[in-house]
Amino acid sequence: MIMKNKIKEGLTKIFRDVFADSSIEINDEMSSRDVENWDSLAHLLMLKQVESEFKITFKIREMATIQNVGDLIKVIEEKLETI
Repeated sequence: MIMKNKIKEGLTKIFRDVFADSSIEINDEMSSRDVENWDSLAHLLMLKQVESEFKITFKIREMATIQNVGDLIKVIEEKLETI
């Protein structure tokens, strides 16, 4: 749970930065339908910032499984466990 909270803190900062909205509060169900300006380019920028922040690298098949913030957190947790 501590790891998930740290991940959520980092993601909140990234989302606020990438989507230029300091009021964003993420939750597991949040997806591109819930955030203005979350288009394909912003999605890639967000994933690159996530990789940099958490010092991980996504594989293409992993990126394809991410449908919402909860999925993203799960992939990050799995990657951090293997480091």
